[in-house]
Amino acid sequence: MHLLVYLPLLLPLPAVLAARPLADRLEPRAATWLLTLCALALAVLSCAALGILATAGLIRLSLAAWAGHWSAATVRAGDPVTWAEAAPAAVLLLVAAFAAARMLTRRVRALLATSAEAACLPGIDQLVILDDPAPDAYALPGLPGRIVVSTGMLHALDHADRDAMLAHERAHLTCHHYAFLAAAQLAATANPLLRPLATAVGYTVERWADENAATACGDRRQVARAVGKAALATTRTPVRRHLPGAALGLLGFRRDPLHRAGPVPRRVAALLAPPLPGRPTLPLDRSLIPLAATAGAVAASALCAFAAAHDFHLLLEIAGAS
Repeated sequence: MHLLVYLPLLLPLPAVLAARPLADRLEPRAATWLLTLCALALAVLSCAALGILATAGLIRLSLAAWAGHWSAATVRAGDPVTWAEAAPAAVLLLVAAFAAARMLTRRVRALLATSAEAACLPGIDQLVILDDPAPDAYALPGLPGRIVVSTGMLHALDHADRDAMLAHERAHLTCHHYAFLAAAQLAATANPLLRPLATAVGYTVERWADENAATACGDRRQVARAVGKAALATTRTPVRRHLPGAALGLLGFRRDPLHRAGPVPRRVAALLAPPLPGRPTLPLDRSLIPLAATAGAVAASALCAFAAAHDFHLLLEIAGAS
């Protein structure tokens, strides 16, 4: 158990290194699902490893042995985990749990506030136009959600660009992209090593919306032009309006430090290239190596955490029989 329990704390590193290649090489929808689920799994497994270490130190206490009806001497003889290892693990686990709970509370509040603001916007249609010279366009999650566009953004885009922009924002709402972002951020909060995966999810949801817009418009180059024009317009006239925490815009999820605007050039280049296949193809697909590294990291973390928990259970059984 002693060595196995540490591996789930280190195995996120291969997935972190593979995050950007996967975001660039996999079809965006598949990449979003893969990266989000891997981030959540690795966060849970790393927290489980910390929990095993902390509990291994706790059962050394005489009071814990009395309450659990096991032999403290047998535990101390058979458990290689020392107090110097268990105490930091307990502190890290408490910090991770507190940070994750705090982040989840903030995200729920942001989503509720965004939904309330979407319901209070004027009109009954999904599209809301604000009289604001600062160019901006974003989607507000809600029931059913609203798309907010400023007059400044409408003036910066022509008719075809507007269609592409609206298709992009509709994709954010219909595909529930905020849920993927919130899940990835939750994992990164519980385990800061996973922040690159959360950043990659912020990119892949924008690529997902780009591809949906390209399908709706029937012209990938048109969507690329719309993204580029919107970025240039925003650069020339920075957005001054305070946006809700759950807003997703054409230029990215910009309300959180994990998801800064862009990277627009990578998105434009991807739109100007042929669409990626829905699944990797053997034997030459460049996505296979980072995909294998990520899957291997998750599988190895799960195996090591299970083996450590099994050994810990056997130790308690032996101590209880002593």
